Amino acid sequence: MTAPRFLVLADRDFGPLTSKTANSIIRYLPERTVAVLDSQLVGKTAQDVLGYGGAIPVVGTMRDGLALKPDAVLIGIAPVGGRLPEQWRTWLAEALDAGCDIWSGLHSFLADDPMLVEKARASGARLLDLRKPPADIPVSSGRAKEVDALVVLTVGTDCNVGKMTAQLQLVKELKARGQRTTFVATGQTGIMIEGWGISVDAVVSDFTAGAAEQLVLQGSKDADIVLVEGQGSINHPGYSGVTLSLLHGSCPDALILCHQASRVHVGDYRPGAWVKIPPLTDYIRWYEDIGSAVHPTKVIGISLNTYDLDDAAAKAAIAKAAKETGLPCTDPVRYDSAPLIDAILAARKGLTK
Repeated sequence: MTAPRFLVLADRDFGPLTSKTANSIIRYLPERTVAVLDSQLVGKTAQDVLGYGGAIPVVGTMRDGLALKPDAVLIGIAPVGGRLPEQWRTWLAEALDAGCDIWSGLHSFLADDPMLVEKARASGARLLDLRKPPADIPVSSGRAKEVDALVVLTVGTDCNVGKMTAQLQLVKELKARGQRTTFVATGQTGIMIEGWGISVDAVVSDFTAGAAEQLVLQGSKDADIVLVEGQGSINHPGYSGVTLSLLHGSCPDALILCHQASRVHVGDYRPGAWVKIPPLTDYIRWYEDIGSAVHPTKVIGISLNTYDLDDAAAKAAIAKAAKETGLPCTDPVRYDSAPLIDAILAARKGLTK
């Protein structure tokens, strides 16, 4: 089957921090992105909004987007709670009438909407609910610690600091160095890019660690290094539960701590942020202590997101984080990922289970 070309729906929320799914599709699948729909940014390009993505246009209506002949409409934002905004249903119905599949990572499943189901049936289009978990997820039993591969989990100081992006950059470089490496997607965006995985935040809490375990077991079958996409933060008031489940379920041998250098509060890209981000050394201690309660693990490097800093400030932030933590640090999107790659390869060389 030919890989689909996407019209990305991110109305009124397309931006560097507010449209993670859209941004990642544009970064990693630009050749398959025909346009972004955002009625407030009509006439701009992805490059104008994000600083990458080139001439991918922003359109203001579904009709304008469909004129560019996409094969699918991809929902490119994740509203709080992951629910479909009511006004979008008419747009999705219009896309289904045109024969486009709908790719969704929302918590509210399109397949539960009778009107959209009927539209899809009539046109032969598909509704793909990528956040819907499989039915056979077990309770975690620690089996992930038994795999021969080195398991590396990204952990963070907050949501949306680059945990998935860091792993995608690292898997690319590790494969270029001839390392048998697998990226394990644990969120809807990673699944869209990689083609498999489980969106763990949609799994019933008793089974979330089991989902992480299942993913590691699958990802390690033909790999020497398994890079697991992290979620949330251990001190996030809303999402720490999924962070802990990944930390214990995946039984990582090593951790990479991800942080946005300019961020001061947890969730400060949204109104009402109140939890201050403590020093990176606090996070290192927390993640190592809490993770090692199940399986020994160490933070081996720092991935710093410096997208909103100029070059001098970014390099200064990287140097400061490296000095503060005593660990290799880089921004793997902006600069050479070698410091983190070398740390992973050293951990792989020293692995004993």
